[in-house]
Formats: sequence, structure tokens, C-alpha cells
Amino acid sequence: MKRGIIFDMDGTLWDSAEQVAESWNEAIRKSGKSDKVLTADDIRGVMGKTMDVIAKAFFPELAEKERTEILNACCELENDYLREHGGALYECVEETLARLKESYHLYIVSNCQKGYIEAFLDYYKLWDYFEDIECYGNNLLQKGENIRLVTERNRLDDAVYVGDIQGDYEASRQAGVGFIHAAYGFGKVDADVPEIRSFAELVNAGTVKRYFGG
Repeated sequence: MKRGIIFDMDGTLWDSAEQVAESWNEAIRKSGKSDKVLTADDIRGVMGKTMDVIAKAFFPELAEKERTEILNACCELENDYLREHGGALYECVEETLARLKESYHLYIVSNCQKGYIEAFLDYYKLWDYFEDIECYGNNLLQKGENIRLVTERNRLDDAVYVGDIQGDYEASRQAGVGFIHAAYGFGKVDADVPEIRSFAELVNAGTVKRYFGG
């Protein structure tokens, strides 16, 4: 039986809010279209949302064309910045991935822009742990659709999504896969689901093993 673990990015594998805010503020200044200054908390508040929703939330005063232009500039600079500077990787991520890969197939699905997951994998040199990745920026599909897409194209018999916010849980339900709540992340989940207080608990507390039934 082919069993897969699909990971969310922000609030699950790392926290890049400080670095994203820095790069976006630089892009906003260069654009000359807005005087908005974003904080890390602003970024954390929208992580998990699709890029079009984020653009409307941060730049409601701009016309749609201008919002798209400034968002594209922010995302392009962000990817380059993260590839050079990284973010805050949660404790024991690589060690835990290495142990999980011994028994399971690993993937990433995020609502991020194209190139964001790649920047993360480039900076931390984690490519060898993951067999497939997908995101909103590649195909404009919602997270639930992309989780299902990854599950189907990798022919998984069983899968679980690991994420930190309510939207992640709802996406897992839409995709028809299980869910583990990364409770150390950015949000709460209103559902009776397994949860972990640190990334290492996926292995150390036997959370994944229990989900798949041993």
C-alpha cells in the first residue's frame, strides 16, 4: 500500500513571515503604488490564503490591475530573497523528514505563488525528501484541489495532510484525505483531529503511525 504525507508550508514546515514582510516592503517601495508598510504579523494573518485574496486584503485601495502588478513584484522579490536568506525552519524538520521517508512518500502542497516552495527547498537543500510539490501559483487551483491532484497523480492508496489552520483542514476534507493539525503553527482547527505540538511529534509521539494504523 502506498501511503503519503502531504505537508503545508507556512506554519507547518517553517515561519517565513519576517523575511516575507521585509521583501514585500522593499517591492512596495520600489513600485511607488502604495505607502503601506507590512509587518510579520500582517503576513502571518494571510498565510494559507491564495494570492488574489491576499492582494485584495493588503491593497484594497488599488484597482485590480495595479493590485496584480504590485503583487507580482512582491512575489518575485520574495522568492529571490527567501532563496538567499531562508526563513525560520521549525525544530527537527530535516531529521523528522528523514525518518518519515523511510516508511512514507512525502509531498508539499501550498497556496503560495510559483517558485516559493522551490526557494524553500533550495535554501535548506531538502529536495531529496519530497517526490512531488504543487501550489496555487502553478495552476490557480485551490488547496483542496491540489491535494487531490497530488494524491491522484502519485497514485496514493492513503494520504494525510499536515497543516496548521482551519482552511488546511477544510482543504483536506475536500480532497478526501486525513488531517493532522500542526498546533504549533498559526491557527486553530475546529475539529476533532490528531494534533502535534512540535514537528518531531509526527514520529516521536507516533502520530503518523497511529493515523495509518501501525
